[in-house]
Amino acid sequence: MSQNSNFLEMIPVLPSQDIKRDIEWHKKHTGFQAVFGDMMYAGLEREGLHIHLQWHADTEEDPLLGGSVIKLFVKDIHRIFNEFVKGGTVTQEKLRLDTAWGTHEFGLYDLNNNAIFIVQDS
Repeated sequence: MSQNSNFLEMIPVLPSQDIKRDIEWHKKHTGFQAVFGDMMYAGLEREGLHIHLQWHADTEEDPLLGGSVIKLFVKDIHRIFNEFVKGGTVTQEKLRLDTAWGTHEFGLYDLNNNAIFIVQDS
């Protein structure tokens, strides 16, 4: 593999049944703010990280699926965790410190059943 990669970043695209609703949910519960979009596709941003939302009809031809997973790596998990507890996004017992795989982390589900993990390498 080349040491001089052209890759710049990776942006997860999560399925959504209601873009407007999900933008408001992220604003309230994760602190991500809408930076562009319409009711079919939108981009959200927080501290240089991006999440995109794409509308799906949740039909056989255009399934919503759910079950997508993203992991957002942070420097100070306690600051983010305390913010999320204070805002009612997660409860105190969600924080897992010193996991067997070497992280501190907590997770939550959005309104479309996508898993969002906040992770700090320990």
